[in-house]
Amino acid sequence: MSDPAWLTQGAVHIWRPYCQMKTARPPLPVVATRGSRLVLADGRELVDGLASWWTACHGYNHPHIAAALREQIDRMPHVMFGGLAHEPAYRLAARLANMLPGDLNHVFFAESGSVSVEIAMKMALQFHINRGVAGRTKFLAFRGGYHGDTLATMTVCDPEEGMHSLFAGVMPSQVIADLPRDAESETALDALLAQQGHEIAAILVEPLVQGAGGMLPHPPEVLRILRRLADKHGVLLIFDEIFTGFGRAGTLFAMQAAGVEPDIVTLSKALTGGTLPLSAAVASRRVFEAFWSDDPGAALMHGPTYMANPLACAAANASLDLFEDGTWAANVTRVSEALGEGLEPCRVGRGVVDVRTLGAIGVVEFDAPVAVGELCARFAELGAWIRPMGKVVYLTPAFTTPDGDLALLTSAVRKGLGVA
Repeated sequence: MSDPAWLTQGAVHIWRPYCQMKTARPPLPVVATRGSRLVLADGRELVDGLASWWTACHGYNHPHIAAALREQIDRMPHVMFGGLAHEPAYRLAARLANMLPGDLNHVFFAESGSVSVEIAMKMALQFHINRGVAGRTKFLAFRGGYHGDTLATMTVCDPEEGMHSLFAGVMPSQVIADLPRDAESETALDALLAQQGHEIAAILVEPLVQGAGGMLPHPPEVLRILRRLADKHGVLLIFDEIFTGFGRAGTLFAMQAAGVEPDIVTLSKALTGGTLPLSAAVASRRVFEAFWSDDPGAALMHGPTYMANPLACAAANASLDLFEDGTWAANVTRVSEALGEGLEPCRVGRGVVDVRTLGAIGVVEFDAPVAVGELCARFAELGAWIRPMGKVVYLTPAFTTPDGDLALLTSAVRKGLGVA
């Protein structure tokens, strides 16, 4: 079957993400989605092992979210948020505040996850400025971390192993360290903060799992260490829960596994159930109160054009309905068990250094970067959409993926890697 006309006609004009377009294989044309599956133009169906970069946590075309979107688009698709208010956003903000632990009560909406991290960084910088503390202009982030592709977020990603190493030396340098996993590394980070803490506004970390940096897990104690050190040295603590939030790592929010609350948390990805772009930077009362002033200059001067888009907020509210019914937790456990059992045989594969699962995340890690395009094509031939990155082949399926489709995904990984 030939490619659809829209694909061939548009191919010369599309700038594709994360690939060298001159040498990359053509993308697969998708014409519909259904549950855990992608329907291709040639009629084939692929089980989506990634839930569209972890967003479609409830599966595609969920009827409850779809109904909410239909109702909202007929009533009000969008209004500007500057000087105006609408019910979907205000209700969503209140619900997020109630769901999040501690006093993370003040929600600033944006569109993309990267922008929400930039907003959190901006909040942290101005928090100190508004309190009359000068010189705190840097951030402490960690090797293996990934926080986005925009200019500021590139500076807090892993500077050597990450995808943004090309820009080293171009953007302002941040303080990059190893995660404190034990007493020795905690002492080292404590010493670093004692030396440089006066110029650091905040510590930024992905809790429990560093996602796009390689699906790298760390124990909950790391977050407790970071909370102690942030308090000791007067810096803010930011959790980037864009990947881990909304059940992906096993708890509703990854921070709950450690019993630790940050000063700011960023959310996106699964927030709208994989339907529309929406993100949030949610601040604690202490952070918010630094901006609550009679001085207009103390306000946070930021406002994305599609901030708090009513359609996206309606989708998010419907997605939260599905989380509140509680079935997601049993599904995540079911998915986790299927991934663990199905991927374990890959441990004997050539070049494999680790096989691991955490929540609805399954990872096969290699000792060197894998051939992404070649493996993608091989997995597709086996009926699965799986796109490796770096040294890992990973699965982050929808929580609602049926057992048979989970078995197909893990079988495709095994066969694709030549261990089945």
